[in-house]
Formats: sequence, C-alpha cells, structure tokens
Amino acid sequence: CRMVVAVMAIVATVTAGEPLSAQENNTPPRGFVALFNGGGLDGWHGMKTMDPRKMKAMNEQEYSKLREANAKATETHWIAANGAIVNDGKGPYLTTDKWYGDMELLIDYKTVAKADSGIYLRATPQVQIWDYTDEGKFGIGADKGSGGLWNNSKGAKGKDPLVKADKPFGQWNRFRILQIGDKTSIWLNGKLVVDRATMENYWDKSRKTPLISRGPIQLQTHGGEIQWKNIFVREISTEEANKELRQGEEKSGFKTL
Repeated sequence: CRMVVAVMAIVATVTAGEPLSAQENNTPPRGFVALFNGGGLDGWHGMKTMDPRKMKAMNEQEYSKLREANAKATETHWIAANGAIVNDGKGPYLTTDKWYGDMELLIDYKTVAKADSGIYLRATPQVQIWDYTDEGKFGIGADKGSGGLWNNSKGAKGKDPLVKADKPFGQWNRFRILQIGDKTSIWLNGKLVVDRATMENYWDKSRKTPLISRGPIQLQTHGGEIQWKNIFVREISTEEANKELRQGEEKSGFKTL
C-alpha cells in the first residue's frame, strides 16, 4: 500500500510539471536509470559533433571505426573522479551508447569561469550552459543565464531562458529536462526556464524539418573544466507523451475535438 502511494506521488509530481528531486551519490530516483554509476564511463563514448542522421546511416563497422578514432582523445580529456565525470574543456563530446526518444533527464553540473558548455538532446545542440558572469559574451546571451535552447533561431521561443537560475561558481546546478517530440521543457535549480518550446533541427539550415526521433545524449566540452554527476534518465511512453502534448495544446488555446 505504501509503495502504491509512493508511485502515485511520483506520477503526480511529473504530471504537474514540478521539478523531481534526484537522489544523491549517483543513485537514481524510482523510475529512472543511472547513466553514470560514479566509478567509470561505461555506457559512454567520445564523439565529435555531427548530424545524427549521418550517424544513423552508418553501418556498425563504420560507426565503430568512428568511435575508435575518438577513443584516445576521450581517454585523455574525460575521467571519472570523486563520484563525478570530469572534463578539462577539450576533446570530443561524451556520448551515450544508447539512443533516446521521448525522455525525462536529470543531470547535475558544476563549471568554472570563462567556460561554457551544453547538453545535446538527440545529438542536437543544445541546452546551453554559460559562464553567466562573462561580460564578453553578454551580447550573445550569457547574461540571461543557462538553460535556454541557444541554437534556436533568434527570437524563437526557448532560445533565451525565462529566468536566470544559475548558482554561483563552486556550487552544483541541477537540470530537469523533459523532451517529448520536438517540444522541450527545462527546469534549472527548480525554476522553469524553458516551457514547451520547439527545439529546432539545427542540422537543417532551413529549420523546416523536425528533430530526429531518437538520438544520443551528448555532454559538450568547450573552453574550461566542467563536472557532471547524478545523471538519470526515464524513457517516456507514447501514452504519457500524448498526454503531455495535449496539455500543451490546452495551454495554447486549442480545444480537443
């Protein structure tokens, strides 16, 4: 009986769109799977940024060869230490072996001044992570804080976060990302920063074709040390995805027929 109540509470939390608190020490909350166990990089490989459609078109031998070409640089620049994944700001992007479609992703990060980074969803850039104090990048959005879909078109919904929610350097930040179809919702440190925005297909310069349906999660490295931990994913069923999309239609003024 207690277990049923606990599960119902979790479902209610997710449905209401409230941030779901992750467990510590890389132990996943109920219903989630850990993508990092705190002690190694099993389930990940290094990959330079590339169109996921090209990845998908490769046969197993071609993709394995590409992974091997990035393996040495990955080992040089990415390590697991003290319960976190640590990158020195260089090298290929850390990429999940598994590809994901509709999902909920929880992930903590900590970075340093002058670094910026991001999270690629379905191998597509990106949920932006800024040094929000870097005045040299205020003109391109750093002053607005992290969490926006920075590679969306200028003026597009979600490009800039709704609020600045970054914590000071030295503290861990926590993302909750809900990706359903091409609709993305993002919470940073418990604050909603992107609300059901369309994540544009960066790989189509016209931005007219939709996001690929499945792809790997990638952790971007760019210019300075960044650490990651408590990386958990929950794959979302078609039924739940449709329910969430219907809620978005209701918010936009559409009525279900």
